[in-house]
Amino acid sequence: MSLAASQGSGGAADGVPVMQFANVHKAFGAQRVLRGVDLALRAGETTVVIGESGAGKSVILKHMVGLLRPDHGEVRFRGERVDRMNTGQLDRLRERFGFLFQLGALFDSLTVAENIAFPVTEHTRRSRAEVSRIVSEKLRMVGLDGIQGKRPAELSGGQKKRVALARAIALDPEVVLYDEPTTGLDPVRADVINELILKLKRELGVTGVVVTHDMASARKVGDRVIMLHDGRFIFDGTPDDLATSRDERVRRFVEGRASAEDLRSLRNGV
Repeated sequence: MSLAASQGSGGAADGVPVMQFANVHKAFGAQRVLRGVDLALRAGETTVVIGESGAGKSVILKHMVGLLRPDHGEVRFRGERVDRMNTGQLDRLRERFGFLFQLGALFDSLTVAENIAFPVTEHTRRSRAEVSRIVSEKLRMVGLDGIQGKRPAELSGGQKKRVALARAIALDPEVVLYDEPTTGLDPVRADVINELILKLKRELGVTGVVVTHDMASARKVGDRVIMLHDGRFIFDGTPDDLATSRDERVRRFVEGRASAEDLRSLRNGV
């Protein structure tokens, strides 16, 4: 199946997962990060990826859009091998993804409107009036219409995240990748972002992948939660399943408890 042929396909009726990893391995020098990862994402669902810092969660996201290629295994988008795509194919693929970066990654020298318009002007030939309409539409969706002329330095942390989210959906993506979307926000502002993730799923039908350490966020936005540990997924279930897991590694992470090894290291001054 070609990328062009798969354009617009729902990915559910024909049983083909939106995104699929098959026995994916990835190492950086001597550090083995992914050790045979298998994963299939279903259309219209929000999957939350949890795990300790350095476990490889962001590495998973980068494989999805071809920013990294596996050392072994396959990565597929709607049945097509992402790991075999050339530069042009990857450019077209990435237009179908939105990416909310951990720190927002807004361009400080551009206005809010220019930030949101950037992917539209880069990847399409829309008229100036059409671009302006898209900017207003996306800002309304995140509750910020009217701040088009401001610059990122004039915004609060929560507003920056919302503007970055508006930019992430500027091209009406099929999949939105959220990398630590609530990091650095107080609980109230974090919940605004959670509500926006739910809104995008409900109103746009996007498939979401959320990498987070925020367990309140994971429980609220996730249809499915998976946990990465030592290069493999050790948990795959609903938020309710997560709360009742008997796996000590999962329970310790969810409860925020240090391991016995961590405590020994503290006592020994390591």
